[in-house]
Amino acid sequence: MSRDLCVEVPAIPVYQVRWAEAHWEIEQAYALRRAVFCTEQGIFRDDDRDAVDDAAQLLVAVELSDEWAGDRGQVVGTVRIHESEPGVWYGSRLAVALAHRRHGRIGATLIRLAVSSAHALGGKRFLAHVQSQNVPLFRRLHWSTLAEEMLLDRPHHLMQAELNYYPPCHTPFAGFEIDGRRGA
Repeated sequence: MSRDLCVEVPAIPVYQVRWAEAHWEIEQAYALRRAVFCTEQGIFRDDDRDAVDDAAQLLVAVELSDEWAGDRGQVVGTVRIHESEPGVWYGSRLAVALAHRRHGRIGATLIRLAVSSAHALGGKRFLAHVQSQNVPLFRRLHWSTLAEEMLLDRPHHLMQAELNYYPPCHTPFAGFEIDGRRGA
């Protein structure tokens, strides 16, 4: 006699990586940046916001899982981009929630959308000041180091994306969807 066993399989979360537009997305993105850059890393005292935020576009990775069903979702990653001069774009303040860093693709997908959407807007160069511990990730994503420098008392690399690797994304508010399977 066989028994049917009902085993509850946890749902695989889905992440939508897109340009932020809703107030709740923006507020959660700033809260995540404070958690990472102020509380966790201690780079800033109370808030990491600066004048760049006035001109920057925030991008978010929003977890859309059963846990957040009926809710808006939870921002688990963010980055900002801005055009410093015609054709020259910068990405900065890349942050992924500690519990989601092992996923491995949230940060990479935020970087992909950042560069691809700037490319669609006429970007000819895309640069970022990358903390040294994150340089291997950026190198895997086709970035090269232009200079090593100290920023905010921490070693950074000024890096440039290889634009040919990032086709233009003309739908940044829809962005990209990834599932929560690690390495999938």
